[in-house]
Amino acid sequence: MNTIWSTYIQKIDTLYLTRTLRFSDIFKEKYQKAFKIDNKRKILEIGCGPGALSQALYRWYPNAEIVGIDRDSNFIDFASKQAPQIVFMEDDATGLSFQDKTFDVTISYTVQEHIEPAKFFGEQYRVLKDDGVCLVLSARRGINVLAPCISEQTEFEKEIWNRTEKYYSEINKKYSVCAYPLNEAELPLTMELHGFKNVTIDYITINLTPDNPIYSKQMAYDMINANRKTALDGAESLLDIASDVVTVDEVNELKRIINKKYDKRIELYDNGIKQWDTSVSLTMILRGTK
Repeated sequence: MNTIWSTYIQKIDTLYLTRTLRFSDIFKEKYQKAFKIDNKRKILEIGCGPGALSQALYRWYPNAEIVGIDRDSNFIDFASKQAPQIVFMEDDATGLSFQDKTFDVTISYTVQEHIEPAKFFGEQYRVLKDDGVCLVLSARRGINVLAPCISEQTEFEKEIWNRTEKYYSEINKKYSVCAYPLNEAELPLTMELHGFKNVTIDYITINLTPDNPIYSKQMAYDMINANRKTALDGAESLLDIASDVVTVDEVNELKRIINKKYDKRIELYDNGIKQWDTSVSLTMILRGTK
């Protein structure tokens, strides 16, 4: 059983809630236009996490068979329970258990930067059918502006985060988080280097701004509460990565403060007092064929 990522890097709810928003059906046409896989029938998601993208693919391509793989056992267990109609399984992107030429499409979201490129692209090339499509989604750039009621920190918060900051760096180094970053020019060149042809790039802007009137009240709540859960998971993770310098009582107090902040943000939204806090991700869609 491998639970490293869901324990030390990103908790299940953090990934699931934020990705569910980013792959909302509101953005369906943008993704479909960039993917160009309407006629494909067997799709493999590499590093599916708790399954939000796989679920979107299942909705957007109802005639396709969707398979999601991840090394983390907790992610696969969660994804399988959320969407039993999709095949989720533990597997390693550097040594996929599938036979050659099994899939019409491989797709990944913010996975490439964690895997050595020759293994990442090589395994996908191997399991793709002739004329199969490899889609690599990279979203490391964006805009994040917090509402003042969220960004303002108490002295207690400042002290806790200063005390534990080095532990996050140590965890990232230990588990090779973002050990193989490629920029927007390097990514297509690397894809071509590993045998893919007809390489193209596209960019999709995903704008998550609760006060934007194009979004429903429920969508706005979902945005705020996804950020709330991310913050709460960050506090909870201190007990896993820095248990020798923080106490349970300190983490509980940190979570109380976080909830108070996000309750205030909801109150401001309900009262029509706009903050225009936003999370905007610029997602690069790299597409190549075998």
